Amino acid sequence: MVPTCEQRLRTSTSAPSPKRGTKVDLDTGEDERLEPAEDADARLLEIRGVDSVVDVTHRIDVPEADVLALDPGVRRHRGDGIDGVMPSETRTAVFAQPQWLRDVPTDRRLPDGAAVVHTGCGTSFHAAQTGGRAVQALEAVLDPPEGDVLVCVSHEGDTALTLEAARAFSGEVWLITGKPSSPLAELATEVIVATPQVERSWCHTASYTCAVAALDSLHGRDIAWLPGAVESALGAQPEPGLPDRVLVAGAGRDWPTAQEAALKLREGAGVAAEPFETEQLLHGYLAAVGPGTRAFLLEGEGRAAERAAELAAVLRALEVDVTVVPTRHPVVDIVWFQLLTLAEADARGIDPDPIGRAPGSPLALATGSAYPSG
Repeated sequence: MVPTCEQRLRTSTSAPSPKRGTKVDLDTGEDERLEPAEDADARLLEIRGVDSVVDVTHRIDVPEADVLALDPGVRRHRGDGIDGVMPSETRTAVFAQPQWLRDVPTDRRLPDGAAVVHTGCGTSFHAAQTGGRAVQALEAVLDPPEGDVLVCVSHEGDTALTLEAARAFSGEVWLITGKPSSPLAELATEVIVATPQVERSWCHTASYTCAVAALDSLHGRDIAWLPGAVESALGAQPEPGLPDRVLVAGAGRDWPTAQEAALKLREGAGVAAEPFETEQLLHGYLAAVGPGTRAFLLEGEGRAAERAAELAAVLRALEVDVTVVPTRHPVVDIVWFQLLTLAEADARGIDPDPIGRAPGSPLALATGSAYPSG
């Protein structure tokens, strides 16, 4: 299904930033906040900033031929003109998510009463954290966790440290992956292939959301609503133009999203984004934060939302550009940041697919791993 062209977001104007040295009221004040427009019409393509109307006094016949068959993820227009949008495997994967999520297996459940631990590396570890108790793969090698089941998340099932963690674990190993056969699959009691194919881009997006959905299903949670929610979320059009310093903060269920959002911006757009747990940012880390910083605060619920509001007030006092992002579910919440990564990559002329590891690049030479060309 083709995603909607536009889901408008209203941004409330931030209150003027207090001068340094003034007292900050942590219980009041407004910050920039993303909210879906109540009157948004998904059938309309809205071009922001173009308000003039041209009156045509006679009928114009427009031929039906010559329609370009573009990937639904490639936006023809942005802002006031026509901007070149770099085709990429990342963009294709981002807009394939609704269909890929519909295909996530839902026929298996973790054993009742089992003590479950989750592990992985990079994006896979961010996905693993959404399942509950999680230990990063290296930590699981250094100090194997106790439990009945270790759920490993691995893009292709051959992540070296995740494989070591699986071998060191004393209980059953379950695997969420994109391939039915792999070194990890050989060790696993259960293999859940969460994607219809291996994601080609190294800036993983669809494989992340599908892994999170697969974990939800393993834990007995309903995921039938996720494809539709992601399809709606894909209508957003975040504006590029991020500064050199970007912070993403979240707590509780939103902490994995904060980590994944920062990673996408770093990998796909070359933005030096940093993830912070909301409370940690309020304790000491603020000492190096100041004007010119962009902050995205994942709102959360209950106490997490209260602390996010307090953090927003402090950051505004430090003259930081703050956006509070309402959250619903890790699969849905990450989509806006995926789109922001695509927009920022386009603006900077960066191909997000190789995550900085194009053949011959310094990072490819340093790591000994280059994105396949051709």
